Amino acid sequence: MSDVRLLSGGNPQIAKGEGRAPVEAYIAAMPGWKRPIGEVLDRLALQAAPDVRCAVKWNQPLYGMDGKTWFFSFRCFTRYVKLTFFNGDALDPRPPIDSPQDTIRYARVEEGDMPDEPQVLRWLKQAARVPGMKL
Repeated sequence: MSDVRLLSGGNPQIAKGEGRAPVEAYIAAMPGWKRPIGEVLDRLALQAAPDVRCAVKWNQPLYGMDGKTWFFSFRCFTRYVKLTFFNGDALDPRPPIDSPQDTIRYARVEEGDMPDEPQVLRWLKQAARVPGMKL
């Protein structure tokens, strides 16, 4: 998508919006090695929670279940794609990276790697069942 501006770290600047279309636009605009990672993460989120609600806000795809809160997002950085589990403290095992916020946990996928699909799917299935975060 040549008309999409890439922000710091190669993160696509996508207009805020609800539904699949803005998420698909975000993924299509992910540069180079990051796009296949976004495709996998999106596929896993849809597999984990077929009734998931999607949106793009703050230049990142968001996934939620109850119409009010979000349980997962991802975002491009220069050297990795960051996975955010908004209630990651409730997941077993917990995603490996701490956050300054008590309940949030992160994982990341670096260039040359792909997500550990079985583990990410387990996290997403769990995350879709616990209360999300209102953003």
